[in-house]
Amino acid sequence: MNNLIKITSGTLRGRSIKTPGSKLTHPMGAREKLALFNMVAGDLAEAKVLDAYAGSGALGIEALSRGAKEVVFIEKDAKTCKIIRENLKSLGIDAKVITSDVADFAGPVIFDIIIADPPYDKFEITGVTHLLQFLKQGGKLVLSHPKQAPEFKELELIKSHQYANAHISVYVKR
Repeated sequence: MNNLIKITSGTLRGRSIKTPGSKLTHPMGAREKLALFNMVAGDLAEAKVLDAYAGSGALGIEALSRGAKEVVFIEKDAKTCKIIRENLKSLGIDAKVITSDVADFAGPVIFDIIIADPPYDKFEITGVTHLLQFLKQGGKLVLSHPKQAPEFKELELIKSHQYANAHISVYVKR
């Protein structure tokens, strides 16, 4: 059964998209999503964005609504990718949706921003670390994670906030 969530800002504000409505995904709460986008608001205009662990595609769609030039969605579950494609079609958006584990992503696109919201119940940093090769110098990684902000040797942590059990951290690539 699908649930609906609303896009909170930008050109698509107020439009609804489907979520898988299963335990495979955990849509980010509205407060956390607002905080995430406030942290990168100045970087979104004309940005190339990767929505890793995309789920419903809500974060990537929100990025497009707020001015991103292009978003690539990566989600390993084929049924969930179908929902992302349906959401994009209903909004009139043409974007690439890749059915794959993030650790198998092969580019070749280089991104200005990577948004990673991996599952908390099986949180592993290896997939996120793999994606860093596709982040441009000076680009930002926005990571939602369950505990203290992980360290990455090629990134500098610039912001980190906690919202209940969720943490959102922003890093810049050195």
